[in-house]
Amino acid sequence: MMKQLVLVGALVGALGAGAYAQTTGHTAPKMQPETAATPTAPTGEVTLLPVHLTKAVKADGKTLPAGTYQVRLTAQQASPDAKGETAGLERWVEFMQKGQVKGREVVSIVPQSEIDKVQKDTPPHANASKVEMLKGGDYVRVWINKGGNHYLIHLPPA
Repeated sequence: MMKQLVLVGALVGALGAGAYAQTTGHTAPKMQPETAATPTAPTGEVTLLPVHLTKAVKADGKTLPAGTYQVRLTAQQASPDAKGETAGLERWVEFMQKGQVKGREVVSIVPQSEIDKVQKDTPPHANASKVEMLKGGDYVRVWINKGGNHYLIHLPPA
């Protein structure tokens, strides 16, 4: 989203400079396109980390009781795709206990290089997670930091 705003701002500036150049006889400087690596996410199913939920939450509309769950990233992409989003960065995760899926929810995958543009809070250390109630009490955020990516899951209280 931030890149889109920067690109829109650059485009507006370039158009304005071009209009100014036409009226004054000056030529506008050539804009260099921003080149950024396309964020990547692991493919297929990946076991992330265990998390402990201190209170019951809703996952995909169903109650997920308090407890410790192993979180597994699935290969299934969330849909519909959001405009401007990199494919594969919105997927489903499963909350598992004793090998059984107890609930599932959409996860947003944010590469390490972009996390400071998305979240202002202090992230968990590498290969760690944190679970916290967000301000206002509307959502519990499960935040997992593993393998160079951050996995953000937002669950409403049950």
